[in-house]
Amino acid sequence: MPTDRAAPTLTPARFPLRRALVVSRPALWVNTVGTLVTGVWLTGRLYTLDAGVLALLAYLTLPFNLLIYGLNDLWDQEEDARSSRKGGWQGARLRVQEAAPLLRATLWWNLPALAALSVLLPPPATLLLLASALLFAAYSLPPLRLKARPFLDGLSNVAYALPLALPALALGSPVPWWPLLALMSYSVGKHAFDAAQDIPADRAAGTRTVATTLGARGTAAYALTWFVLASALLLPASKLTALALLLTCGGMALRLLLRPTPEQAARLYPLSIVTPWIVGAVAGVQLVALLVRGQWTGF
Repeated sequence: MPTDRAAPTLTPARFPLRRALVVSRPALWVNTVGTLVTGVWLTGRLYTLDAGVLALLAYLTLPFNLLIYGLNDLWDQEEDARSSRKGGWQGARLRVQEAAPLLRATLWWNLPALAALSVLLPPPATLLLLASALLFAAYSLPPLRLKARPFLDGLSNVAYALPLALPALALGSPVPWWPLLALMSYSVGKHAFDAAQDIPADRAAGTRTVATTLGARGTAAYALTWFVLASALLLPASKLTALALLLTCGGMALRLLLRPTPEQAARLYPLSIVTPWIVGAVAGVQLVALLVRGQWTGF
């Protein structure tokens, strides 16, 4: 990773906020913020004024997503330079001189926030949040760099699901295990599906992933398996949400299976981006309706 020796202080000032927003991919914030809000609803509350949960909500916007995608972009510069989808809403293409300022900004946004949250949250919630952050760091950073370890790359993406349990742990409610396990399975499948479009760039850079290992057809089948499992795990909680997940995610994986090329995966990627919005909306509308009627009190 390139370094910048001219800036010794830990400050985000040399990495503009506008650029930090681009790197953090606001279109994907639903994967963190939406998951936390759904977790609140699953506790049987329409909303909460708990200081720890409100602080979590703020943290899971720019800071946490900068941790996820900033570190990823820093150590993926070679692959991203070959990827046609980087440089826009699907992810930043970093300039060499941005590397060190981005790393400092990521640390500045995250370390103080995590320290503050460790005071506001009970220990189980703090430990789960730290586990999620560490998994995302391990995905991108050497020496582990799970992104370049086939199958571990996708399995580490269960970190996306962990915020679903944070409200329960913060508020002293039961953990919603079925939705949590379903979201974990969905996250593994979605990672594999999204990686299929990057097969040429990753192979050119010498990066081994689940997609470069299985190829486009194998990756489609692998992702489809995880999506079917996620749908099955959702059945005890919501049959309608399980069906929505199967139709959207299972459908796009099946389309890739029928035409297994990285180009087809790239064409389907916009659908993959909106699947959290679609499935989340189906789940959210049901939960809110039940909460308003007093018919849902949590697990």
